[in-house]
Amino acid sequence: MTSTQSRVSVELVPRSAESLAGEVRDVVAGLPWVDTINVPDLLKFDLRSWDACGVVRGATARPDGTAYPVIPHVRAADVDPDAPLPMAGALREHGVQEVLVVSGDDADYFTHRTYPVDAVDVIRRFRAELPEVRVYAGLDPYRQGIAQEMRYLERKLSAGAAGIFTQPFFDTALMAAWAGVLPDDLPVWWGATTVTTPGALGYWRRRNLVAFPTDFDLTLDWQRTFARRAVDFARERGHHVYLMPVRTSVADYLDGLL
Repeated sequence: MTSTQSRVSVELVPRSAESLAGEVRDVVAGLPWVDTINVPDLLKFDLRSWDACGVVRGATARPDGTAYPVIPHVRAADVDPDAPLPMAGALREHGVQEVLVVSGDDADYFTHRTYPVDAVDVIRRFRAELPEVRVYAGLDPYRQGIAQEMRYLERKLSAGAAGIFTQPFFDTALMAAWAGVLPDDLPVWWGATTVTTPGALGYWRRRNLVAFPTDFDLTLDWQRTFARRAVDFARERGHHVYLMPVRTSVADYLDGLL
C-alpha cells in the first residue's frame, strides 16, 4: 500500500466523561507515539461514542498543543432508516472527520430499539448525509470464510467505505494471510487487544470464534509482545493499528511498548 504515514490508535471505552478524560490524560502523559483515539459505542454506558468525541477533544492536549483525532464507532442497527443520522450534529460540532460503522451486537437487540439495517446501508447514508466524513468498515476474520467476508467487504467498499478496521488479531501469520487478499491500496487498521483471564479466553472462543495460536498465553507480557508485533506488522505495510486494553489499564498494557 502506498499510503500516508502509519498511525497508532488506542481504543478507550466511554464508561463516563470523567473516566474517559482521565484515560486520555494517561495517554498524553505516557504514550507519545499514540496519535489517534477510537471510541466504541456501548449501550450499557450512557455516554455515546459521538458525544465522547467532545470529551476526548476537550481533555488535555497532546504535547504539540493539538487535540487527538477521534474515530467513534457507530452501530448500524441503531440507525433509524426513516430519520436523519442522529449523530450528525455532534460529529460536526466536535470536528470528527472519521467514523467506523459496525453492525451492532445481537445481544443488545432485546433491550434496545434497533432497526433492520446493516453496515452497508449506514455507510451509504454517511456518504450521502456527511460526505466530508471518512467512513471505515469492519472486517471480521473469524465469523465466516475468507471468500464470504471479502464479498461482504466489497459491498461495504462499493457503498463508500474508505478503509477498514479489523477485529483484534492474536496471530501475525493470520494477519499476513488476510493482508495477502486485501486490496493493495486499502487503508487498514489492524487490531490487537488483551485477553488475560480464562473467562475472556472462553468469550473470544465462543462468541467471536477465535482460534488462538499455540503459543498464546494469558500473561500481560504475551499481550504486550504481540501488540509490538502488530505495530511492526502494520508499519511495514504502511497500514495502521489500534490497541484495545481490556481489564487492564492503558499504562499497564502500553507503557514503554515502543
